[in-house]
Amino acid sequence: MTEPDDAGPAGAGLAGAAAPFREAQFMPVDLAVERRADGSITIRSRVPLPPHEQNLARAFAATAARKGNAPALKFRGPDGAWQATSYAELKARIDAATQWLLDNGMAGQTLVLLSGNTLAAVVLTFACYASGTILCPVGLAYGLAGGDHARLKHVIARTRPGMIFADAHPALAAAVNAGATPAMTVVSPDPSLFRSPAVPLAALLATVPGPQISQSIQGIDVQAVASYMLTSGSTGLPKVVPLTMANIAAAGQQALTSIGQAANWGGTMLDWLPWHHAAGAGVLRNTLLEGGTLHVDNGKPAPGLFAETLRNLREIPVAYFNNVPAGYAMLVEAMADDAQLRRSFFQDMRLMLYGGAGLPQHVHDQLQAFAIAETGHRIHMTTGYGMTETVTGCMVIHFPTDKVGIGLPAPGLEVKLVPHDARYEVRLRGPNVMKGYLDEPEKNAQVFDEEGYYCTGDLAVFHEPQRPEAGLAFAGRLAEEFKLASGAWVYGGQLREALLAALADHVSEVVLCDDNRPYLALLAWPKAGATLAAVSEALRRFNAGQHGSAATIRRVMLLASPPSVDAHEISDKGSINRRAVLDHRGADVARLYADAPDGDIADLRGD
Repeated sequence: MTEPDDAGPAGAGLAGAAAPFREAQFMPVDLAVERRADGSITIRSRVPLPPHEQNLARAFAATAARKGNAPALKFRGPDGAWQATSYAELKARIDAATQWLLDNGMAGQTLVLLSGNTLAAVVLTFACYASGTILCPVGLAYGLAGGDHARLKHVIARTRPGMIFADAHPALAAAVNAGATPAMTVVSPDPSLFRSPAVPLAALLATVPGPQISQSIQGIDVQAVASYMLTSGSTGLPKVVPLTMANIAAAGQQALTSIGQAANWGGTMLDWLPWHHAAGAGVLRNTLLEGGTLHVDNGKPAPGLFAETLRNLREIPVAYFNNVPAGYAMLVEAMADDAQLRRSFFQDMRLMLYGGAGLPQHVHDQLQAFAIAETGHRIHMTTGYGMTETVTGCMVIHFPTDKVGIGLPAPGLEVKLVPHDARYEVRLRGPNVMKGYLDEPEKNAQVFDEEGYYCTGDLAVFHEPQRPEAGLAFAGRLAEEFKLASGAWVYGGQLREALLAALADHVSEVVLCDDNRPYLALLAWPKAGATLAAVSEALRRFNAGQHGSAATIRRVMLLASPPSVDAHEISDKGSINRRAVLDHRGADVARLYADAPDGDIADLRGD
């Protein structure tokens, strides 16, 4: 592990394994494990899912009444200062928008929300909950990417919305103009951008609330669809995931029961994750329903944007931090030379969560080294393993460990592990799991097994096969595994993680190439100052520890252009989509496998 150069007395002489964890309260580990004759294993927590309010609109109304003038949301204003919206102010805006939706017959219809993390997005989200309108949040990339807007048109065709809201941006207006139907009402802060007459957002917020709002909230059917969430759609058109309020509320209670005391959603929060994604939406709901204050971070783990996140972290100490693995890798790199960042970040920190499945172990270890140097303690790290189909993360690490993994099931969730070579395919069942994709009967028949478990396509192994309580580790995705021309299987997820660890000093991301080729090659995004020669040497050391063609890299190219949002190479969460990269950069892949590679490619086949 790397210690910071200016580590003070708090970190002196402390080995990572010996340093105690900072105190954080978790749900106890109490598992029911069934090992079946066919080799499959089921796991669930014996800790029950507590009774909870399933009506999200009623839950927020109660919180708003309790919190009153306390700050609910904070956004940076044009001058860089934080501007607060209180719970009372937020509730008043939500009530006005709710009344407008009821007056305009939106109950039971769909509202497509084409917006960033804005105050308007929060208002409309909770107004949909209160009015019985189905919320369908859509990422800004659906409009900003340009082209023929095929994904937005697909979502509109599937969900048949009665209304679409779009932020005031010419590119978003162009997307709406291309995809809106005559039956749809368009709402925006700037109606002048749209071809057809649009309703100004101000009109919704000026509506006078009436008694219908309370009646609507009390009459909400929590088993009816409350939201359409979209899968990433990076390699094709997105699937639409219908979620009920009961699904959403169960996911929130699972998080509160398992890690809620440590995460402290009722306190000070800072988060950048987009609200049209499962994880970001979960943070927004948990904070506002628990009465916390959410500082909306306009940064993200991408070149040129992460500086804003670092600025916020230097200023706002939090007890809980939530990010994707790429974000943590960038954070570790920034901390190396920034004592103020390390001091502020670890001042109140009790729990760090990584979304997705695979935080590289070396990133985890370096974070802990910095934590020990600052506080004398390790900080608990947990996972947010889950997906859109499960509302948000539903497996967590709720016990002390230094092992990177996907943890154990939250209360109410049942996990079935089906043998797949030396690993297990992960399947999930519980009150948070969707019932099926919208209008996809063939796909639904494939993704649910005979017992009703959702088949994730992810693979896992036990950290300790005889001790399930030590948790599960991510072991790849079926979709990321492919064959070379020789027939040898490449375990893409595991190999990528190993390569990122081996090349951590030189590259930020890698993509393995390619299906049905004679050998493995690599596309890599270099860090500042990295050279092809340095990457090649690191790969030679990596290859020396590998056995067989399915884990040995024979050629490598460093990419000059960053991942393209327009080509869907990178998601809103910062993760790389391998298939989209290979398709978009077909010319580079062809160069990698040319008989005589050019000077931009290192050929390691003769090593």
